Amino acid sequence: MKQSEIKFTVSLDDEQVPYAIDWEATDAGAPRKPTKAIMLSMWDPEEKGALRIDLWTKEMSVEEMNHFFYQTMMTMADTYERATMNKEVAVMIKEFTIGIGKKTKVIK
Repeated sequence: MKQSEIKFTVSLDDEQVPYAIDWEATDAGAPRKPTKAIMLSMWDPEEKGALRIDLWTKEMSVEEMNHFFYQTMMTMADTYERATMNKEVAVMIKEFTIGIGKKTKVIK
């Protein structure tokens, strides 16, 4: 059985605020890469609840965060549809996300 590893390295300043986030994956075929933000969601089957890690660096601008959320939510709608086969709810998520995109000027 094959295993793959994804690793995040977070560098914190004296106030415990991230100033650098790097990631690497054994299957990526690339060296460690920098990023400005991560949102990682996991399902805890014992507690039947979502766990999450949300981190972003000081350099992440509000404009970048708006784009990050818009793109992540659109992708989540696609993932939801593939996982549940519920196209109707996926469309609802996308419509909601388009509204956010317009409000934040990510889309016109």
